[in-house]
Amino acid sequence: MAAYELGTDGPKVILAGLDGSDSSMRAAAYAAGLARRQGALLALVYIQPITALGGADVGAAVAQAGQEVADQLLAEIRDAVGRWPVSDGLRWEYYTQVGDAYQGIADLAEQLKADAVVVGASEKAGHRLVGSVAVRLVRAGRWPVTVVP
Repeated sequence: MAAYELGTDGPKVILAGLDGSDSSMRAAAYAAGLARRQGALLALVYIQPITALGGADVGAAVAQAGQEVADQLLAEIRDAVGRWPVSDGLRWEYYTQVGDAYQGIADLAEQLKADAVVVGASEKAGHRLVGSVAVRLVRAGRWPVTVVP
């Protein structure tokens, strides 16, 4: 009979996708709880949107807005971790980049060798037709994906 190895089972990296929506913030909180209990690294990622519409002025405005959201999310994360009574032992990192949300999350999950991905359910009506980031991640079948309402 093989001996049980205490502390070697379970995920090493849990990735949570953020976009500032209520469901993504709930997903981050859920992922934080999982990561803390499992002793895993929590990788929080915000993919700043890109736009192909308009000229350079529009692109610059979108880039500026994306960076402002990224900075605001980081401030909210730091504040939440500081207020969370059981945040001791929670290891987390924050990543942000510009691009397609699905591709950015998928690439980072591959790079970090994520064991699980947690995202919020889409709050946009149009995603019922074209598919949300969450649906695309599930369909990729590369990681266990938890979609938090």
